[in-house]
Amino acid sequence: MKTFFLSVLTLLTLSVSAQKDAVAKQLLDQIGAKVKASKGILVNITLTSKNNKGKTLGAKQIALQMKGDKYLLKEGKMEILCDGVNIYNFDGVNSISKSSVADADQTLSPQKLLSGNYDKDFNFNLLAQNTNSATIELYPIDRKKGFQKVTLIIDKVKSALSNAIILDKSNNITDVKVLSINYAASFEDKLFVFNRAKYPKNVEIFD
Repeated sequence: MKTFFLSVLTLLTLSVSAQKDAVAKQLLDQIGAKVKASKGILVNITLTSKNNKGKTLGAKQIALQMKGDKYLLKEGKMEILCDGVNIYNFDGVNSISKSSVADADQTLSPQKLLSGNYDKDFNFNLLAQNTNSATIELYPIDRKKGFQKVTLIIDKVKSALSNAIILDKSNNITDVKVLSINYAASFEDKLFVFNRAKYPKNVEIFD
């Protein structure tokens, strides 16, 4: 699932693209405003990974529940829980790795990817648009990030992300397709609180 958080481009392209396209910013701000106004978001995603030769490595079905800066991501028995401060990554078998949100800053979390709040961390260009959709390329301002290029396909009618293509530093591709998104979902706060009792007794937690 870590491949969900990574992407690539040359330093030359990064320097040329060091700007914030006004039209792209307006479209991204519309998504951000919609997410900010929502009390709960439920997203179903298909994630397909390809190596740098274009060979498909596999596909995953992911369900993501978001509330503010908290989220719960599930893929089969595996899950990632973020309570806004810490991230708990359960491997679906017998271990949970715990890290802080600050430590994960070099990655592109699903919450960041879907939030539309790109202004602080990215420069962006509008590649193309029509009545229904727009294509925007994002380049991280911090070159130490674990990715260098993300291509977004925006549904202009719904003001929502419909597709994201992440190119990592090894030229591997992660293709994220949004199958459905509900901005009016309702979740109890306890859903985003880590509960050791819900996991098997033999599970170990690693900080």
